[in-house]
Amino acid sequence: MSWGHVDVAVRIGAIAVLLLLAWLLFRERARIGLPGLLFAPLAVCVSGFLIGNTPDPALRLSGPPAAAASAASGFAVVFLWWFCLACFDPRFRPRGAVLATGLAWLALAAADRATGEDLPSLSPLLVAMGFGIVANLVWRLYDEREGDLIEARYDARALVAVALGGLLLVDLTVDLVFGFGWRPLPFALAQNGFILGFAVWLAGRTIHARANVLSFDAAARPAPAAPTGPDRDDPLRRRLSELIEVERVHLDPELSFAAFVRRMAAPERAVRRLINHDLGFDHFRAFLNHHRMAEARRLLADPARSSDKLIAIALDSGFASLPSFNRVFRDLEDCTPGEYRSAARGA
Repeated sequence: MSWGHVDVAVRIGAIAVLLLLAWLLFRERARIGLPGLLFAPLAVCVSGFLIGNTPDPALRLSGPPAAAASAASGFAVVFLWWFCLACFDPRFRPRGAVLATGLAWLALAAADRATGEDLPSLSPLLVAMGFGIVANLVWRLYDEREGDLIEARYDARALVAVALGGLLLVDLTVDLVFGFGWRPLPFALAQNGFILGFAVWLAGRTIHARANVLSFDAAARPAPAAPTGPDRDDPLRRRLSELIEVERVHLDPELSFAAFVRRMAAPERAVRRLINHDLGFDHFRAFLNHHRMAEARRLLADPARSSDKLIAIALDSGFASLPSFNRVFRDLEDCTPGEYRSAARGA
C-alpha cells in the first residue's frame, strides 16, 4: 500500500465523520442552537477541501464535481470562524463587522474560484483577510477566557486557539510563501490527518451511546434527585451579596474577573463554581450585565432621572459606553432603553 492510498483512506474517513456529525448536529439544532446550524455548511466546505487536497491528479475528482468541491472549500474559513465563536459564546450572532467580513470573504472566494485560476488581485487579498480572521478568532478566545465560568469551555479555549488557529496560520503562510498550488504529499497528508483527528475528537465529545440501545431495555431510569441549591448562610455567598448589594462593585465598568476574585478573598475555582453552578451564569460578563441591567431598569423608571440622557444612565449602571448599553439592553429586554423608559412613564 502506497502513501497515496493512505491519503485517500484518511480523506474518505474524515469526510465520512464530518458529514455524519453534520447530520447529527443539524438534527439537534433546536437544542444545540447556532453551532448545530453552522457545522453543516462547515462540514460541506471542509469536505470539499479534502476532496482536492492531494498532489496526485489521479486521486482527485475532475469535471463539475471537482469544481463544486473547490468552490465549497473556499468558504471553509468563514464558517469555521463563525462556528468557533458560536461554540464559545452562546450569545454570538454573525452581525456587524464579523458579518461584513465573512460576506466579503465569501464573495471574493467565489469570484476567485469561478475564474478557474488564481487571480493576483484576489488571492493575496484573501490571504490578508485570512490572517485577520485568524487573529480575531485567537484574540476573542483568549480575551474572553478569564471570565468564562464553565471550566471545560475555559480549558478548551486555549486548545482551540492553538490547534485550529495554528492550522489556519500555517496554511495561509504556506499559500503566501510557496504559492497556492504547493501541496507535496507529506504536507497534504498531515493536513488531512489533522482534520480527521479533529473530526474524531469532536465526534467523541458530541456522540454518546445509550446503554439500553443494544439490550432493548425500555425500563425508565429513576429521576435524579433535585439539587438542594446553595446554602444562603455560606460565607462565600454572603461575601458575594455584600460586594453586589453594599459595595456595588458591578457599577465599576473596568471590573475584571481577577479583580473580583481578589475582592471575594476566595480561590478562583470556588468563585467560578459559585457564579456558574449556583447562580447559573456561564460567563462573568453575563453575571455583571444581569446586575447592571437591574440598576439600569431602576434608573430608567425613576421619575427623578427622567430628564437624564441615556449615556448618563449607562455610565451610572456600570456600562463602559452607550453602544454596549444599548446592545445589552436590546438583547435582554427586546426593546431599547428609550422605549423602556417611555413604557415606565406610561405605567
